[in-house]
Amino acid sequence: NRRANRLAQLLRARGAGPERTVALAIPRSMELMVALLATLKTGAAYLPVDPDFPADRIAFMLGDAAPVCLVTTEALAQVLPADAPRLLIDGAQTIADLANCDEANFAVAIDPAHPAYVIYTSGSTGRPKGAVVSHRAIVNRLQWMQARYGLAADDRVLQKTPSSFDVSVWEFFWPLIDGATLVLAKPGGHKDAAYLAGLIADEGITTLHFVPSMLEVFLREPSAAGCTSLRRVICSGEALSPALQAQCHERLGAELHNLYGPTEAAVDVTAWECERGETTPKSVPIGRPIWNTRMYVLDSGLQPVPAGVAGELYIAGT
Repeated sequence: NRRANRLAQLLRARGAGPERTVALAIPRSMELMVALLATLKTGAAYLPVDPDFPADRIAFMLGDAAPVCLVTTEALAQVLPADAPRLLIDGAQTIADLANCDEANFAVAIDPAHPAYVIYTSGSTGRPKGAVVSHRAIVNRLQWMQARYGLAADDRVLQKTPSSFDVSVWEFFWPLIDGATLVLAKPGGHKDAAYLAGLIADEGITTLHFVPSMLEVFLREPSAAGCTSLRRVICSGEALSPALQAQCHERLGAELHNLYGPTEAAVDVTAWECERGETTPKSVPIGRPIWNTRMYVLDSGLQPVPAGVAGELYIAGT
């Protein structure tokens, strides 16, 4: 918190504040967590930039979002576009400047409608689009999650999703705002099932997220059966198959929850607790709406369809 306060002062001097954006291109680390908190302390929205993205995609994102600065490391600065003003978090000048900053908390007036973060979609239907999510929306989502799943002081949440994906938002902030422990996986560790199984066992992880395709890979890892500390596994991002649900219940003793939602709607909008049973269901539901959210199945004329008739899913609410 003290480090975040000092960095927030540097960011404010660069123009960070409500309705402004700060881009972050930092590997998963304590430095990334400090930069996330510092950005939010200024009232600005953070924009995660994955250095593994193609150069033209990064250039488009920075040009489109026009951040007040790009916070990155000296090593990554060599491969990132030079257009945005930079703050090198591990640079000698930054370290010297931070030493002269006050480490006390300070207050910034933030309207719930102000942006909290900006995440660019994959661009599968065209150019990537920046999804701007408000404080009101993500706070609603995080408070619902705590009310539904109830993290306790002895819970340990694994942060392994790249910051450019919206699931990372609750991985970063849910444990911190509710008194649990946040455990950061090493950069790239989210792709290594054996590493994840070892980390879960060693750190006593109780809560984590998998996209179904990675959950399938993880369950094939022999050491996954030793992850006895797990209490809840959250799945989203892809359709969860009944067969995979059954495999998860068979290999792990944890609860399995299937969530659904687009990036534009503050991570997830529906949730379903997968049931254990003797028979395999025909499909796994996406569940019911979370707090202050409504779901409608409409036809091409935007009229509700009868039960059992296919339509398109529309989301309303916070």
